[in-house]
Order: sequence, then C-alpha cells, then structure tokens
Amino acid sequence: MRNMNNIKTKIIATIGPCSNSYEVMRKLHRAGMNVARINMSHATHRDAQHIIDTANKINTEQSAEFGPIGLLLDTQGPEIRTGINQSDIDLKVGDIVKLTIRDDIDVETSSIRINYKGLINSVSKGSRISIDNGLINFKVLSKDKENLTCKVLDGGKLGSKRHVNLPGVRVDLPSITKKDRKDINLAIKNNLSFIALSFVRSAQDIHDLRTMLQKKKSSAKIIAKIENQEGLDNIHEITQAADIVMVARGDLGIETDLADLPNIQRRIMYATAKWGKRSIVATHLLESMIINPTPTRAEVTDVANAIYEGADAIMLSGETSVGKYPVDCIKMLKKIATKTEDFRTLGYEKFLNDQSDWQNMAISARDLASRIHANGIVVVTRSGQTADVIASTKPFRMPIYAFTNNKETFKHLSLVGGMQPHFLKSISNQSLTITKIKAILASKVRPKKSLKFVLIGGVYSASHTDSIQIIST
Repeated sequence: MRNMNNIKTKIIATIGPCSNSYEVMRKLHRAGMNVARINMSHATHRDAQHIIDTANKINTEQSAEFGPIGLLLDTQGPEIRTGINQSDIDLKVGDIVKLTIRDDIDVETSSIRINYKGLINSVSKGSRISIDNGLINFKVLSKDKENLTCKVLDGGKLGSKRHVNLPGVRVDLPSITKKDRKDINLAIKNNLSFIALSFVRSAQDIHDLRTMLQKKKSSAKIIAKIENQEGLDNIHEITQAADIVMVARGDLGIETDLADLPNIQRRIMYATAKWGKRSIVATHLLESMIINPTPTRAEVTDVANAIYEGADAIMLSGETSVGKYPVDCIKMLKKIATKTEDFRTLGYEKFLNDQSDWQNMAISARDLASRIHANGIVVVTRSGQTADVIASTKPFRMPIYAFTNNKETFKHLSLVGGMQPHFLKSISNQSLTITKIKAILASKVRPKKSLKFVLIGGVYSASHTDSIQIIST
C-alpha cells in the first residue's frame, strides 16, 4: 500500500539557475516536487515568468499522474543591505569601523554604507549588528547623526550589497515594499497559488496583503514568513490571520538566539497545529547537498524532526536553485519522509482550538477511519476547506485522497499535508461522483481485495461539508 510518490509531507523546491529549464523542472516534479518557489530576492520578472510558463506546461502534461505543481512567489520584503564597494573590505576581529547612512561620494573608503536611514535611531550603544547572514558581526560603541562607530566581533571579507540584520530591533520599514507590490501584481496576473510575505511582524501585515488580493480578486493563499523576534512574539495572532506559516530559519537564526532555534521552531509548529493552519519548515534542510551528493547525518535528522513536528511541507532553497544535485535532493527528502511518516507526530494536533462543526466532523471522520481500520480517507471538496480541516487532525498512517472540481483548489492542495489531490470535472451528482471516486481509487491503490474508505464532503449541500460515509471498492 505504501508508495513513495504518495507520502504525506509536501516538498517545495526553489527554482533557480540550476533548475529553471523544462527538463530539470520536469524531473523535479516526477521526483516529488509539489510546489515550485520563485524567490524574488534574486529573480527578475523575466525569470519569474519563465518559471511560471514552464510549470504550467508541465502541469498540462503530468499533473494527473504526479499531482499539480503549485507556484509560490516569495517576496523580498523590507531588506536592509550594505552599499556597493569597489573591492571587498577585509575586516579583522577587533577592528574599529564606521557604519554610515550617508551615500554621497565623500564617504570614507573605510566606512560601510547601510541603506536604512533609520539605522542610527534604531540601535543603541552595545547593540549587535550582523551582516552577510550572520557571518560578520559588530558591536556598537558610539553613534552620531550619520554614523555608528563599531567594533568587529566576527570578521571576514565583506562584499557589496550584503544583507544586514539588527537582532531584537524593530525595523521601521513597510511590510510590503514598492518592489513587493510589483512582484505581487505579477503573481496575481499569473494566478499563482501562494504568496509568501517576508518578515511578517504582526497580523496587520497579513490583513494588508489580503486586502490587496481581495481587491484584485485573487484566490492566492498567504504564507506568513516568521523571521524575527517581533513576528515570534505575535505568532498566535499572525497564525490565525494567515493561511500558512513558514519557519524561515535563515533570518530567524540571526534575529533570535541561534541556540534557541529548535525550541522556536517547535513554538511556531505548535501555533500552527493549535489554530489548524498549514506549516512549512525552511532553510538549510540539505545545505551540504549544494555541493555534495549525500547529506550529513545531522541534516537527515533535522528533516525527520520537522516531519515529527507535523510540518505540512519542507522547503529547499540553494539546494535546488544553485546546487549540483537538485533532483537528488528531492529524492532524498522523499526517502527520509517515507521512513519518518511511519511514526506518530509529537501530537500537537491534540491542542487544536477550532471547535467548528466542520472541524468536529473531520475529527469524527479521522477517528472512525482509525476504528474500522480503513484504507484511507476520501475528501470531496470545492473550496479546499474540508481538506484543510482533515489535514489539521493529522490522521496517522492514513492516506487522504482529495477530489475537487475547482482547478484553483486542485493547485492549493499541493501544499496541504497528507493530501493526494485529484481533479474531477463535476462533483454535483452524489452517486456518479462516488462511482468515479471508486474507479480512481481502484486504479491508484490496485487492491488485491475489497478496500474500505471513510468519505467526508458536501453531499447534500454544495456550500459546506455535511456527510460522513463508509465506501468500499
């Protein structure tokens, strides 16, 4: 019964120079990629359009066999960066340097430009500033109106336009920048399924994006990327406002205490389980496979832990965008998930707070399937909400077959953990729909004997779930 192509954990792959061809993207999809991520911190609109067109072409060819490719646009967000240097700056531990917000030609060559005008007022004496993903660190010694005098804590060669983090500091920048709005409009124009909002600090950030999507009549699901302490402090409000929450461990590991990151990840995963929202664990899952054909033992354990914590999806970044082994990375995640999903999650789903009728029906369907030793759960869904509430119950070792007549929902299911999505042109006739479902299940599962499933869906109503049934093939 177990099929490596039908694991519960969804896989998101960032598409970049090493994977943006039709041939490689097709291989990624066949290997198990469910969602293709477009990282707008690096991609141009031309790059993004190429990836979108390629994914759409592959979807027309093989989505029935391998499921749909969902498309995710990841915004750059309010980034702070260093200026452009004529050459790399060699920084040694103990050096005293100036960070400046000035950008005129008379700035000293020894000064490091920062493109955030609020820098001086944001930090205090003793504050830490991290550059280049935390590789280079400074301690603020003093400041004036335009400059910070800093001591180098961790040195190295500093190139141009490196990312700057201000741990513990609230950055006074808009949650959706002008660039983000242009990129989001590109996603809306192309009817993308998911938009990830970077550096989400409050529920209001999510509301602002949702308003923008509603005005354009977009059905895109919103992913809240948790990347700093402020977002973590507001995690429950953010989770309730968003559709999906991402543990964005890159910046999160710089903006918070790195040693506490495993606990922070579990806090976020608990919040998503409590509020019945989808979850993604991202960054450094198989980082060593950017250059090596196999991962480290620690990376394998890290991926497994994300699955134990109940992650709907796990996301690769550099591994599939610039790495040497993009397809092998997908295959490795599949192998780890195949072994790990045979064990129960940590059980955060028992704290599920949603007591709506839909959620209670989903819990009942899960428990009934377990009691009668069903071979799976069948979900009939138009909007995708029934699939969401079933996914939130985390059925153990139970495949979930989701059937929908909505093409947008079909793609949204690519990021719902546990779902094996199938598209039906019509689900309006109850008897005919169940007959079609039985035929598909028989072809997919290929049973040697009759199998039984628990079906949940809107049988008597087209607007909401109202029925639980037992069906057999």
